[in-house]
Amino acid sequence: MAPRIPRHATKIVATLGPASNSPALIEQMIVHKVSVVRLNFSHGQAQDHIDRAAMVREAARRAGREVAIMADLQGPKIRVGKFAEGKVWLEPGATFVLDAARLEPGDVQTVGLDYKDLPRDVKAGDRLLLNDGLIVLRVDGVRGDAVHTTVVVGGELSNNKGINKEGGGLTAPALTAKDMEDIKTAMSFQADYVAVSFPKNATDMEMARQLCNVAGAEWGHKPGLIAKIERAEAIPRLEEILRASDGIMVARGDLAVEVGNAAVPALQKKMIRMARDMDRVVITATQMMESMITNPVPTRAEVSDVANAVLDGTDAVMLSAETAAGRYPLETVKEMSRICEAAEQAEDPAHDLDFSGGHYNRIDQSIAMGALFTAHHLGAKAIVALTESGSTALWMSRHAAHIPVYALTARLTTQRRMALYRNVRPLLMESQNDRDGALHQAEEHLKKRGIVQSGDVYAITCGEPMGAPGGTNMLKICRAA
Repeated sequence: MAPRIPRHATKIVATLGPASNSPALIEQMIVHKVSVVRLNFSHGQAQDHIDRAAMVREAARRAGREVAIMADLQGPKIRVGKFAEGKVWLEPGATFVLDAARLEPGDVQTVGLDYKDLPRDVKAGDRLLLNDGLIVLRVDGVRGDAVHTTVVVGGELSNNKGINKEGGGLTAPALTAKDMEDIKTAMSFQADYVAVSFPKNATDMEMARQLCNVAGAEWGHKPGLIAKIERAEAIPRLEEILRASDGIMVARGDLAVEVGNAAVPALQKKMIRMARDMDRVVITATQMMESMITNPVPTRAEVSDVANAVLDGTDAVMLSAETAAGRYPLETVKEMSRICEAAEQAEDPAHDLDFSGGHYNRIDQSIAMGALFTAHHLGAKAIVALTESGSTALWMSRHAAHIPVYALTARLTTQRRMALYRNVRPLLMESQNDRDGALHQAEEHLKKRGIVQSGDVYAITCGEPMGAPGGTNMLKICRAA
């Protein structure tokens, strides 16, 4: 007897890499509830990503589930250069120079920089955090292209490790020339989402959207945009960034280095809450199951971390090196699935479905809220949304209904986009111009998949006339024939 696959509302994002570059493994990851596959453009060439995207689409076809592909842009390279010996050991109290003009490999006294503007972004007294904050340098002064520092916290520093400025303030643009080329590559295989690294404000996201729309025009494709919140400057501008984006990623690595580890848990909760209130999706990322890179089981702290993100209402939890380079990529996905399911069972949907304080001025949004409320109180088996754009399903996904939402659409791009929405199961259904025909077809769709049986109550929403995006204006309570 095959083991039971957990059913959970929270989506799982898995990063592809050397450890998961196998069609059979990708298919199994999708079977075990990976809903979004991340392609990390910090590694590999354009053709590598094109080939992996094709592999994902084929694996999804074999698994019988459409998934979203997210192209994650590298962003600015704010890193040290290379060392002659590959690494050095920095002693506390020693002096160390970061030299933007240096071309030759570095040594224990000085190293070059990928980011040439660093000397203009820092001043005496600033603290620089290298290698995810494991090494701390105090800036003593800037002379020309050289930043002179004293080592406060020493350790091993190897090639191309990242640099952050405590408190933020580096002026590197969010979109580099490489990112612009990578956007063209991502649009060539119609990536469903593009994740933008290090945005500081809404303008960064608006520029990314324009570049994506231009690059995707040949295919008539417009991806969803995810803003990775990893700069201190992004926090006070979070609302404007959310308005310019389709969602955010709580990128806890670089963010923690800039604002301090202790500040991140409260910021995570704030970001998830704000994203849900503004009808945007949110992904929680970084080191969620880090120990499973080398171990077959997670730590208790990691289990609590994933569960708390689920209880906070995140749409998705993300795996990075765990599935890209770890020893146990499939086992990690299975463990995360079990944690998500267990955490969701502890939620109280009644608390989240009290709409007495809500104000809904749009008819389609009011219908979506009415479907959630009514289905919950009737104990409906499912909620069905016939949708063109996916907006109705998105609004429903903002609340912990504990009733699965089946979003039926004729648009493949909409189906894939909705793969990231919490508690939404997107399905493809042929377009219908006749309302009664569409409702009958939707019920047959559900019965064929064993979602409802004869006598089951379900709620269904649609719009008249049929096929008009944003036109949901009808809620019907049905009993399956």
